[in-house]
Parts: sequence; C-alpha cells; structure tokens
Amino acid sequence: MRYLITTLILCLPMQTNAHPHVFIDTGLEFIVDDASQLTHVRVTWAYDEFYSLLVLEDMKLDQDADGVLTQSEERFLTGFDTQWVEGYNGDLVVTADGNPVALSGPMEAHATVEDGRVVTTHLRAVEAGAVPATALSAKAFDETFYTAYEVTRPVTVTGPSACRMDRFDPDIDGQLAQMQAFLLTLDADYDLEENDIPLVGESFATEIRVSCPAT
Repeated sequence: MRYLITTLILCLPMQTNAHPHVFIDTGLEFIVDDASQLTHVRVTWAYDEFYSLLVLEDMKLDQDADGVLTQSEERFLTGFDTQWVEGYNGDLVVTADGNPVALSGPMEAHATVEDGRVVTTHLRAVEAGAVPATALSAKAFDETFYTAYEVTRPVTVTGPSACRMDRFDPDIDGQLAQMQAFLLTLDADYDLEENDIPLVGESFATEIRVSCPAT
C-alpha cells in the first residue's frame, strides 16, 4: 500500500501534507480469558526503514551500523513511542458489540531493531477490566493519515481456541481514487495546514473482527 500511496501523491500537480509521512507494519494480539472476555491487546509496530534510520540517528544508537542493538541500547530505545499526550488513543480503535472499548495507556513496552527497522511492542488493558469478546472489532489507523498503518504482522488471539478471527481489507484503489479526485479539486496554492485536512485515515484501515463463543 505504501508504494501505491506515495506514487499517487507524487503524480499530483500540487504539494500536500494529506499523505503518510510514516509507515508502520502492525500486529495485534487479543488476550481473552477463559470466560471469553477481552482483557488486553498487545500491539506491535514495525517502523519503515527511513523513519527507523531517523530515530536511531537522533538517539545516537547502532553507531557501528550493524543493525543490532546492545541490551543497553534496547533499554534506551524502549519507550520512545509510548510517551503519549492525554487523549491520544494509540491509533487503535476497538469496539465490542459496536460500543467503544476504552483501553489503558501503553504498558510492558519493548523495542528492538530487526533488519534495519525499529520494532516496538506495548500492552494495553481494557479499562473496565474485561469486555465480552463475542463481537470485537479493531482498526489501527491515524485519522489524519500522517501515519499509515498496515496490518502485515501476525494477528492472533491468546485464549480459548474456539475464537474466530476475520480480516476485512479496505478498497485501496477506490479510496486512492477518491482522495485523488478530491485533491485535484483544490487550487495549487490551497493550504491544507490552515484549512480542514480531510480525515481519511480510517478509509485505509484494515478491520479485524474477533468472535469468541460466550461461556
């Protein structure tokens, strides 16, 4: 997806910030208890190579450029992306039976480097303690589309083996066509920073649905 989006934006006859600057491959682990209740979600983010390079250079890590961090370097890197401002949802929306599920801030953070990419994980707890996992939905997205999330890493359910998981990918071509059509209606000197930037991030989000039989 990242290459399609970048190619489209570069072909547009205008400068715009309404496109991703960071690409993250995402993985999710839904942790369900024996009563078929969702208790936690573990999130994995694998940053694109360019952004990873910027992070490592800014933090002066992997100075020998061998792509391997020492334990002390991993500890120093860990948490760089979990200092969230109040109200930030972690670019993850989870619902249960159509109702929003409030999640805690990030816990048990860890960071490393894999094949030149910064990869981090964090755990988030259901603030109510647990919610029924009979009809869960999860989408990872930045509504401003500054960051593009692709669910390319493992998505798993830890808990009852009877849980079912389904994946619904967005219509990338159709959404890109709509974005292109909108951008082409704007004047070349239109300032997206001073006007309302279309919140298109959810349109490019993969939806994961989890259903665990009630006990």
